[in-house]
Amino acid sequence: MGLYITSLNSGSNGNCYYIGNDHEAVLIDAGISCRETEKRMKRLELSMDKIKAIFVSHEHGDHIQGIPVLAKKYELPVYITSTTLTNCNLRLEPTRICSFQAGKPVSIGGLSVTAFPKFHDAGDPHSFVVTFGNLKVGVFTDLGVVCKSLVKHFKQCHVAFLEANYDEKMLEEGSYPLHLKNRIRGGVGHLSNRQALQLMMDYKPAFMSHLLLSHLSKNNNDPALVKDLFSKVAGATKIIIASRDAETPVLHLNSPGSKNNHMKANNLQLSLFQV
Repeated sequence: MGLYITSLNSGSNGNCYYIGNDHEAVLIDAGISCRETEKRMKRLELSMDKIKAIFVSHEHGDHIQGIPVLAKKYELPVYITSTTLTNCNLRLEPTRICSFQAGKPVSIGGLSVTAFPKFHDAGDPHSFVVTFGNLKVGVFTDLGVVCKSLVKHFKQCHVAFLEANYDEKMLEEGSYPLHLKNRIRGGVGHLSNRQALQLMMDYKPAFMSHLLLSHLSKNNNDPALVKDLFSKVAGATKIIIASRDAETPVLHLNSPGSKNNHMKANNLQLSLFQV
């Protein structure tokens, strides 16, 4: 038994990441609609009934907009800090609201979810690591900088979702107003390709089987450029681009040392490069 991992969507139009075993799963953020979540899960042959909880990284709309309907329809607990809940004003039944604290694992069946703070322009933003047995999967997006906590957890992951939001030259020469450019690159916005690449080159563990580059900007990045940039120095780690328009095929991750880690394409022609 192992883990099943997919990005249901990744980008400023919505973020939602699925991590689960044979019995239960969690969503890290739910920034696409309930209907779209259901459609993508069905195409991937993943059961909505296995989802047992939603964990919320921060209050921005592209991470939370699907939560109220999903939580109500499937009677899901929503793990969210009090500050994030206040800032996003989600309409949730009180019985659905659960809290979490940085560094304290939350058990969801056989899964363990641990949060740690990150630098982003939100009230109380967190990244997450999901553990199952000796497997670890990290969700590291919406990062202003590479901090010590990020390095610590990245070094432990067998699979990671890592933000590579923008190409520095494309952002600088692009049409965004100066205040928005400064917000993106100012230390509480997003990671550039260069920053993410340096993190990977310096700290990627030898046992990391897959790196899913996430939250690429529609206007300030190029998926083909990112794929080529990272693949050249990734070694045995497979580089995948998480799309803003489609789900990625399901990655089945077995215990370390297994030769059977693979992607399940489900006979779909999924575009991983439409961002």
